[in-house]
Amino acid sequence: MKSYTRELSTLLALMIIIVIFSAIAPRYLEISNLMDIVEQGTVNGFLAIGVTCAIITGGIDLSVGSAMAVSIVTCGRLAVAGVPPLAVVVIGLGLGALIGTINGLLVTKMKLQPFIATMGTNSVLRGIAYLITGGWPVLNIPKEFRQIFQYSIVPNLRMSMIVLVLMAVVYSFVLKKRKTGVYIYAIGSNEEATKLSGVNTDKYKIMAYMLCSMGAAMAGMVTLARLGTGEPTGGEGYELNAIAAAAIGGTSLAGGKGSILGTVLGALILSALKIGLVVVGMDTFYQYIATGLIIIVAVYLEVVQQKISGMFSKKKKTA
Repeated sequence: MKSYTRELSTLLALMIIIVIFSAIAPRYLEISNLMDIVEQGTVNGFLAIGVTCAIITGGIDLSVGSAMAVSIVTCGRLAVAGVPPLAVVVIGLGLGALIGTINGLLVTKMKLQPFIATMGTNSVLRGIAYLITGGWPVLNIPKEFRQIFQYSIVPNLRMSMIVLVLMAVVYSFVLKKRKTGVYIYAIGSNEEATKLSGVNTDKYKIMAYMLCSMGAAMAGMVTLARLGTGEPTGGEGYELNAIAAAAIGGTSLAGGKGSILGTVLGALILSALKIGLVVVGMDTFYQYIATGLIIIVAVYLEVVQQKISGMFSKKKKTA
């Protein structure tokens, strides 16, 4: 239980938000509305899961929104051209891996700060998305592709939600149970010490950015299936929500700490807040203020937690 303290506190925060909005507007608790919260949080969940991998290494990825847009228009063009739906999904994930590899190489081999490197690729990728479509949306996405993510297993439960859970399980397994994850955490905690112990830190950093952009690619394909059109403007500004979800879920922006479960809960908190504001009739512009405040509080709680842990450590040493 101690190892899941932050996840439990994030879950508690989600429950408190649900209780507050339910007290103001009882229809907030309707099953259809709760499922809307999950569905709205799905795209941000994919992005946030990926971003978590980059942040754990002590880096950041500001290009996930534009990577999502490239995935949207590329997969849209392929689907319209008649490429089999499953092949489109595989190509989309491969495209995400390629984008992540480029980001990783910029950070590791060219020694660029992750903030600068991914800010640059963010602009480049957005331009590529516009070039692919000439600035026009990709229309008439085939039903066969859309059904991969939009098929309802039971009412209000779509395949995209199941895919999000599967992706969260796979990423958690990689980070917690595999050598790759151990080294990703180690790099974020102390990169120099990890390198001195004989670990190829560049390799695992690149892998972290690959995992990050693959999450963005999946978010793009889910968005494409949901809307039925491929907009080159898709994902604009989404990177901030993804980073916010990771921070709310307990991922330390300093690196070395974080979990996929916490990130998914963080994405659901943002979704619950956004839909809650709509249900109670508040202007949706307030969501920006609320999101910013939540990020500040989440990061501050991390600082407080570290101070408390430091105090207890000093007391133990003194004793």
